Amino acid sequence: MVEVKKKTFSVRHMAVTGMLGAISVILGMTPLGFIPVGPTNATIMHIPVIIGAIVEGPIVGMAVGLIFGIFSLIRSITTPTPVSFVFWNPLVSILPRILIGLVSYYVYKGTFKITKNETVSFGITGALGTLTNTLGVLGMVYILYAERFVSALGMSGEKAFTVISSIGIANGLPEMFVAMLIVTAAVKGIKKIKK
Repeated sequence: MVEVKKKTFSVRHMAVTGMLGAISVILGMTPLGFIPVGPTNATIMHIPVIIGAIVEGPIVGMAVGLIFGIFSLIRSITTPTPVSFVFWNPLVSILPRILIGLVSYYVYKGTFKITKNETVSFGITGALGTLTNTLGVLGMVYILYAERFVSALGMSGEKAFTVISSIGIANGLPEMFVAMLIVTAAVKGIKKIKK
């Protein structure tokens, strides 16, 4: 009799999801999760999602992304800012964060297949996982709330594309660079422990 091994969401997957989800929430509740960049803050809250996807697969990555997204939604309600209303919509606060896990897993698998170099693959995955978050969130903000969002920032709604693009560049580039470094170092460390 041939035994078929099923891929399931194991106790290990639940533990890793809980741990990485908790790290993401802690980063969001403390100054540790934010890097000042001019008048705004870049975030590293998405990094546990990328790490989960690389180390344990897309389901864990997406589950950690879901935790990150739900936390983002709750935080926008409990500590509102003039632009928090955009995060009340799950298409802005939750969906892009789930997609970080899915995209990161397949980017890692694809880049490793091409490069055969884990370090390069970790770095590229960190960058593109971050880009998924930045483009996903700001893209949904632009599609759903462009003029209202920019007006809440005290600017003309006619300049919505320019303003939202500028936020993406100002926050996204430092976030990508930091994610490349942290993801590479963290995943290398985790893989050494797992051996």
